[in-house]
Amino acid sequence: MRCWRLPVLLLMMPATLPAQDLDPGRMLAATCANCHGTDGRARAGLPVLAGRPQRELQALLAEYKAGTRAGTVMPQILRGYSDEQLQQIARYLAAQPAVVAGGRR
Repeated sequence: MRCWRLPVLLLMMPATLPAQDLDPGRMLAATCANCHGTDGRARAGLPVLAGRPQRELQALLAEYKAGTRAGTVMPQILRGYSDEQLQQIARYLAAQPAVVAGGRR
């Protein structure tokens, strides 16, 4: 009987996904892409996040979340994240290659 093969193959599939796709920082940072570009590589006029030091990014995110740094939408967006999630986002963005193509720091 061949009916056992499909369930076995389906169980094996998650183990074959690339590790990058399972990075929680990458998944959380996807929210940033509309304004700051894919993987933190901003479009013209917006801050580049890719390749910035993790501590710097964490400090900026924490300031926006606490409301001690002025922003239009950042304070509202970041209130929905835990400190651990912000750390994961900062870690992911800091690990991305810094490419400044019309963006600003």
